[in-house]
Amino acid sequence: MNPIVLVGAGPGGPEHLTQAACHALQHAEVVLYDTLIDPRLLTLVSPQAEIRSVQGLSQTEINNLLIHYYRNHRRVVRLKSGDPFVFGKATQELQALAAADCMYHVIPGISTVTGAATLAGIPLTDREWGRTIGIFTAHAPADLDWAALARMDTLVGLMGVGHLATIQTQLLQNGRSPYTPVALIHRAGQVGQAIWQGTLGELAAQPAQAPSVLIVGEGVTYRAQCQSRLPLQGKNILVTRAAESGAEMDQLLREYGANVVSLPTLVVGPPPDWGPLDAAIAQLDQFHWLILTSANGVDYFLARLWHHQRDVRALAHLKIAVVGEKTAGHLWKWGLRADLIPEEFVADQLLAAFPPNCQDVRVLFPRVASGGRDVLVQGLQQRGAQVWEVAAYETRCPEAIPPFILEYLRQGWIEVLTFTSSKTVVHCCQLLEQAAPGVWPTWFNKSRIAAIGPQTARTCERYFQRVDIVAKEYTLPGLVQAIVAYYQSHDHHTG
Repeated sequence: MNPIVLVGAGPGGPEHLTQAACHALQHAEVVLYDTLIDPRLLTLVSPQAEIRSVQGLSQTEINNLLIHYYRNHRRVVRLKSGDPFVFGKATQELQALAAADCMYHVIPGISTVTGAATLAGIPLTDREWGRTIGIFTAHAPADLDWAALARMDTLVGLMGVGHLATIQTQLLQNGRSPYTPVALIHRAGQVGQAIWQGTLGELAAQPAQAPSVLIVGEGVTYRAQCQSRLPLQGKNILVTRAAESGAEMDQLLREYGANVVSLPTLVVGPPPDWGPLDAAIAQLDQFHWLILTSANGVDYFLARLWHHQRDVRALAHLKIAVVGEKTAGHLWKWGLRADLIPEEFVADQLLAAFPPNCQDVRVLFPRVASGGRDVLVQGLQQRGAQVWEVAAYETRCPEAIPPFILEYLRQGWIEVLTFTSSKTVVHCCQLLEQAAPGVWPTWFNKSRIAAIGPQTARTCERYFQRVDIVAKEYTLPGLVQAIVAYYQSHDHHTG
């Protein structure tokens, strides 16, 4: 039997999970989640796992579901917002599991109490003004000891957004000044986070937006100087990429403070027909050069080489040209070193770096099945080279945009859309048109469009009628640096 694991989701996206929580999600067979969690967390779960919201279910029904999956030998994760033991109803669930003789384990999470405050830049304690903290939920405000709460230096209220007027009245009647600093943090740590800052006397006039965290106390006044100071802090950035690709750009953006949303716009798979590539591998000794222009090209070509029970020794006589450092680095993982890397990482520059006389030079070019550029091939042929293009892999458009990302876009919460190839642009627009025909262009009036290089930029201009940011170095770090430079320049200009 596998133990049921209660997991604290913390506030916001995957970067705020503990390592234990990540491990539990990645190995789960069933995930039952609360509606307040950030939906990006569910992308960590295996596609084969069963994922189910418990919205609308009674506590008894949730308990019975957990016991049912446990008895069917499923690896179950119960995912709760923040920390399970802070207003998370964990006690009721654990009592039911214990009564049913189930094994269970609890993984703590960053509490919304502290997480929301820190993400908003609001210190809850200080040796001068903040020695006590009161934490409350205002579902039933009549049951609370308001006199005791009012004496606390700092108050943090959860799930009380529908009772702001009552909270204001009770605190004022029990001695708090109407000028006491107050903040409301809406969607703490998530895409769409918004912060209102004012005074206790102004609180009741604020619109009720759930979920929100209320903070009352002197720490609110320190928000401007205590927020993280990073060039992309709080910016919501959409990264379009292949569904199976790594998170290199996500990590780079997060290091500068961005809130990252990953949108799969490419599904990479085997070519429609292995025949041409197999025939080329059978005649490797007839080629002089091997050109690889992407990490996918490297992986699929070399994996197919291994499929035929051959290894990198079969390439010893070949010179290898790659389009950029990323492809060269991927090649290095296979134990191969590139002989030719252009100074600028685009196919046109690879052509410029080739020897001018290619008469009778035979070139093998494993590439994507469709949609690649012909400039390189035509240029080599004009120099006398014989180029054998073979499909090593293909890319296609995913079936749909995940609903939660569609909602982010519809709400206008995404500040920057990033594109690393023309296909990511085309597929993104294809998915948007499928989801919201004719309407989606209006969602990006305030968004910035960022492209990795000139060809991708031209495609952005064709589909979005503009491009706002273009990388000077055509790499993922180069694109991130271009976004950082844009906002540093913009903030300096507006400041």
